Amino acid sequence: MSQLNPGTNSAAGVGDVRGPVATTLPAEEQQQLTKPRSGGAEGGSQWWRHVLGVLALAWALFPILFLVSAALNPSGQLASSDLIPRHFSLENFAALGQDPSRPYWSWFKNSVVICVVGAFLCTFISACASYAFSRMRFRGRREGMLALLLLQLFPATLGLVAMYITFAKISDVMPEFGLNTSWGLILAYLGGAMGNVWLLKGYFDTVPKEMDEAAIVDGASHARVFFTMILRLAMPILVTVFMITFVGLFGEFMLASVFLTDVDNQTLAVGLRALSKGRDANEKFGFFAAGSLLCSLPVMALYALFQKQLVGGLTQGSVK
Repeated sequence: MSQLNPGTNSAAGVGDVRGPVATTLPAEEQQQLTKPRSGGAEGGSQWWRHVLGVLALAWALFPILFLVSAALNPSGQLASSDLIPRHFSLENFAALGQDPSRPYWSWFKNSVVICVVGAFLCTFISACASYAFSRMRFRGRREGMLALLLLQLFPATLGLVAMYITFAKISDVMPEFGLNTSWGLILAYLGGAMGNVWLLKGYFDTVPKEMDEAAIVDGASHARVFFTMILRLAMPILVTVFMITFVGLFGEFMLASVFLTDVDNQTLAVGLRALSKGRDANEKFGFFAAGSLLCSLPVMALYALFQKQLVGGLTQGSVK
């Protein structure tokens, strides 16, 4: 038997193998490589998408542009409001706090205080419940989660009459937490605090449980693990829940219109709604437009400051 030369044969073998693999390609891929790239035909066939995008943008911006135009129109009337007014003035903004019957800045302060306190308490309650459902194992855990999911299917207006009767009775015992008070409305809003439990639980499940076990071995209690470690790691989803709750409470009208009857205690949603009704609704439309623009500033500032945390909380908490 003749001995083979490993150096020569290995080199030849490599050459034989590499040749066909490196040079042989499917016919479709060869056509794509040899085909000249011209974006004119492909870009020309997609022109209708750009047109639809421009139309959708114009449709979304038209109410905002009309509102800005009406706020800057010195006449302040709905009948004389144009998309591009002939004269611009800030008289409507200057007149916001001059009418005692329409205390705009009191409405603004009430809305900010109620929404900040209510959103913070709702987020804290949801975080506590989500931590218990995520980390602890107890009887009725699965049934409790399903019950929360089932309760979210019913609208909140079903319990409006019962809530009104309950807070009317509370007004006789503790007037500070009854009807026509900010604290009473905040307590009513806390009834929907458990709506974000599923979102928070999904994020808490992504935090490794080994971190909790290591902290407990070092002597930390469940409360210390929750407040010093879990809440810091879950800050993106907490900011996301806070923002969602704040925006929802800021535009809430049903409960606020029922609970707050005094003009000085009303929120922006209730107060501005009153401006669009009555005999002087046409003359006060500029006032209404200016107030609507200013009430959008807190929401815009909140999204601008915490945009990064909002995107991170929604994406990281979406999957386990």
